Order: sequence, then C-alpha cells, then structure tokens
Amino acid sequence: MKLHARMAAPIKDVHHALTDAGSLRIWLAEHAEVDLPHRYAFWGRDTPEGDAPHQRPLHADDRTLRFSWLLDGEDTTVEIRLAEESPDSTVLTLSQSHFDYQEMITGSSIRGVLETYWSLAIANLADHLEGRELTPRPDFTSPELKGEFAIDASPEAVFDSLVDSEKVSRWFNFPIEIEPQVGGRYALGGFDAGHAAKIIDLDPGRAMTVDWGDSGVTTWELEGSGGGTRLTFVQSGFDTGRPPYAGWMGWLSGIAELRRFHELDGWRPIWLDADAAEGAAAAG
Repeated sequence: MKLHARMAAPIKDVHHALTDAGSLRIWLAEHAEVDLPHRYAFWGRDTPEGDAPHQRPLHADDRTLRFSWLLDGEDTTVEIRLAEESPDSTVLTLSQSHFDYQEMITGSSIRGVLETYWSLAIANLADHLEGRELTPRPDFTSPELKGEFAIDASPEAVFDSLVDSEKVSRWFNFPIEIEPQVGGRYALGGFDAGHAAKIIDLDPGRAMTVDWGDSGVTTWELEGSGGGTRLTFVQSGFDTGRPPYAGWMGWLSGIAELRRFHELDGWRPIWLDADAAEGAAAAG
C-alpha cells in the first residue's frame, strides 16, 4: 500500500508535524509519545488496535521516518518519505507492508483499514499544516458511524457536488457515476465496474440516502448554518459486530477533500499518483 500527497508547507514543518508528539496528538491520534531514535508511539480510540502503543522506530532522519507496527499479530512496516517540491511545498509518500485489499473488502483483519486510515490521517495532516479545521477521526471502540462537518459553502452548492458525477469524481479522487433520482444507481468505479448501490431517498438540496447492501446505508443530510452548511453523514444498517471502518474512513477522507474543494481558492487535490509525485519531487 502506497499513498502520495502534496503538503502545502516547507519540508521542515512537515517533518516536525510527523515527529512532534504534541502535533501527532492533533492530527493523528488520541495519545502519542516521541523520543527518537528510541521511541515513536501513538494509540487511543482513533487508532487500529489502539488499546496500547504497538509501534517501534526503525529509522529517522530529516526526510525519512520508518517504524514497525504490530497489527493483528503481524509486524508491519510503515515508511514515510518527504521530498521538497518547492520551498513551500512538500511531497509525502507513505507505504505500509502487509496490506491486503481483500482484507479491506471482507473485514477479516484490522489491517484491512490501513489504506483509508492513512488517507484520512494524511488529509488531516494537510489541514493541520495549513491551520484549517480537521476532519473528525473514527472511534474504533464504537459501532456508531456518524459525523458532522461544517463546510463554508451553501447547501445548494454542497448538494450539487454530492450528486454531480464529474464533481464527485474530482473531490473523491476516484471515478463515481451517479443517477441522481430515487431508484438511481450510485457506482464507485463507474457504471461499468459491475456493481452499483441504489439511491433510496433524495431530497434535492437537503438529503440523500444510498443503499449499499450488506455494508448498510449511507445518509447525507444538509442544513444551512451561518451562511455555510452543516453536513451530517451517517452509515447504518450493517453488522454492528463488524463495523465497516475501512469504508467509513474512506468517506471521511473524501469529506475532508470535499471541504477543501469548496473552501480553497484554486483548489487542487492533495493526492498525487506515483508519476506525478516523482515529477513534483524532481522539479523541486
């Protein structure tokens, strides 16, 4: 598993946010302790298997952080590399071993949450570095999957960006096709991907509910608030003994980018593909 993102901050600021315990407690975890090269640990309700710290530092310098993380009985390895794109822009690449896409689909191991866990964490790191409000993190001790988000845009504009296929695909950074009507299809990967959820409720400008089958239903509710929008997002109707945390965090990381889409002038996604990440780093 490998993710690439652009941070709108100097490399020294990104490195500090990655290695300072106080900063980690803001954007990553409920609890954190750092004393490199001897200790690098984070844990809490918002961390997979976060009952206690399970990390051990392996290497740290000005541009690289590597640590082991015991998850579901396996010693995984996380590596974060930083490259300067410009004096005020840094390309971050994060990889973690022992991630299996099928474990994400089936929920058979906590390691299945890693891709979306880090996607949300990196999105919050980007907002932390820019002094923006962060997106709420998950609670792995609770089966309740509900979040409220303030977006500095009108409910009409936000709703349009939730049902317009081109706009959703841009901020979610993944192709999504939508038939915005009751009974219409909502297809991650597009209609040709082979499986589509169904829109079971639609109140233009105010609410939408999508039925995903065994994964439950997702509901977006929008309400005007102080010139902006309060978005309530809920996932329900799933097996509470096995909450779909991986999918939930995927949506949370998407909502982080949805907020940036509406609130930042000249918005561009923080996410880069491998070629773009290498090119940006080389240009710096």
